[in-house]
Amino acid sequence: MAFFNEWSAQIKNYNKNIRLSIMATIFIQIGFGIFMVIYNFYIRELGFTEQVNGKVISMTSLATALILIPAGLLSDKIGRKKAMFFGAGATAFLLLFRSLVEFESLLITFAFLTGITSAFLQVSSIPWLAENSKPEQRVHLFSIHFAVMTGANVIGNFGGGVMTDIFSLYFTELISIRLTLVVGVFFFLGGLFPILKFKETRNQQQINIQNEPLIKKIKNNSDSFKIILLFAVAQLFIGIGAGLVIPYLNLYFADRFSASNSVIGMIISLGQSATAVAMIIGPMVVRKLGEVKAVVFLQLMSLPFLLLTAYTENLWLAAIGFLFRQALMNAGNPIQMSLMMSKVDDSMKGLANSVNQMVFNLGWAFMGPVSTGIVIMYGQYWGYALVFSITAFLYLIGSLYFFAVFKGINKKGATPSTVKAV
Repeated sequence: MAFFNEWSAQIKNYNKNIRLSIMATIFIQIGFGIFMVIYNFYIRELGFTEQVNGKVISMTSLATALILIPAGLLSDKIGRKKAMFFGAGATAFLLLFRSLVEFESLLITFAFLTGITSAFLQVSSIPWLAENSKPEQRVHLFSIHFAVMTGANVIGNFGGGVMTDIFSLYFTELISIRLTLVVGVFFFLGGLFPILKFKETRNQQQINIQNEPLIKKIKNNSDSFKIILLFAVAQLFIGIGAGLVIPYLNLYFADRFSASNSVIGMIISLGQSATAVAMIIGPMVVRKLGEVKAVVFLQLMSLPFLLLTAYTENLWLAAIGFLFRQALMNAGNPIQMSLMMSKVDDSMKGLANSVNQMVFNLGWAFMGPVSTGIVIMYGQYWGYALVFSITAFLYLIGSLYFFAVFKGINKKGATPSTVKAV
């Protein structure tokens, strides 16, 4: 009962902007969930190799990585509402084109452009929530935000697989996949309406601070910038590891176990559901261990399940390994984000989120071709086993680094010795 009362009290205190933001997230993530679980199969159905899938994912992530810092600075300058509205509208438009084009050059071009436009959503959402909340609300708020994102993805993932199988009863496989992708785009468009209702107010002092040149902003907030860089290194390890396996989980289940679209959608949806539950439980772990230890504990607990997925030849064991890995590894994300937002100056929050997202996307950008190349070279069993094992090693290094660097951080802020000692 105390658990539910705690969360109920938190939610009641959120303002209208936060509630609208959660509503926008639901529509956008359902659309993304539908699109991303099916799009790999769309490329395959067009007759292209796994290398093309790797290129599409890499170019999307590379574009996002390249534009994130400029997008974050622009978001600081023009305001979160305008940045998010542009990001959502332009991304929906590009996703529609990606559902229709069939030439490899266009698939890659529109994937690159999608990476650019979606960056404006990524860099603005967390600072927007931080600016509309109090510091003591943020662990719970970010947990809810990521849980809602994940839950909406569950609906999209599962719905995408089921819709494709239903459509395939009446249409060819290609048309069925294309129809499902278009449905995903319409859900994505639904997120524009809550964003339009955001109320953003910024006083002149805030505008002047946000419009400061980047070099001056960094110079005036050197401690915050050091913390941003320390977080970025940890995120780079995780991003490289994730980029090897996460974009190809649907192909992994299809290739190793010949699973149907519906089964794959169900497994991925269950993994997202488990993640949403784990994120809600996250604040309880923080109370027991503190923020830093909670992140490290959750990430390290995920590693045995990742290795189970890597080496099992049983579909249901693979699914169980995937569920627990997904839940435990991602449960630390809102805790980590809350920690970072609490340790950097308000004028640096946009930059902090941009750098954090950028290094993660660099991992996805550079690892896409590596992952598909390893699977092609070593086959569907040992290829996936190898990339999953490499990911486990990178997650281990990233978690140990995070603990070593941030274990001395105090509750209210970073101690100067902690930052300078690294």
